[in-house]
Amino acid sequence: MHAGYNEAMPPKTPPAAAAAPMTFEKGLEQLEQIVRDLERGDLALEESIALFERGVALTETCRKQLEDAETRVEILRTQSVTKLADASVPEETADDRASGANNDEDVPF
Repeated sequence: MHAGYNEAMPPKTPPAAAAAPMTFEKGLEQLEQIVRDLERGDLALEESIALFERGVALTETCRKQLEDAETRVEILRTQSVTKLADASVPEETADDRASGANNDEDVPF
């Protein structure tokens, strides 16, 4: 029997991407490195394909993060505009209505 057959296989480690969520910036950094590696042109075909596949996955991850960020910004912008609009319109009180304040009858034309 060959000595290697009885040895236990080392445990598989989970991919780094599964361990913690990747930041958008880290994803872009990795994409840029993949592009540089592929442009060098000195990789074997299988390595190139594996890098390309990783690049496609990173692109999708970054695209999703960017869409999520755009959605959050749009929600915050909408909330800010609403708050500003609410703050700029004075509320009419019961006293104002009783006294005739803000009444269109006061307009001369």
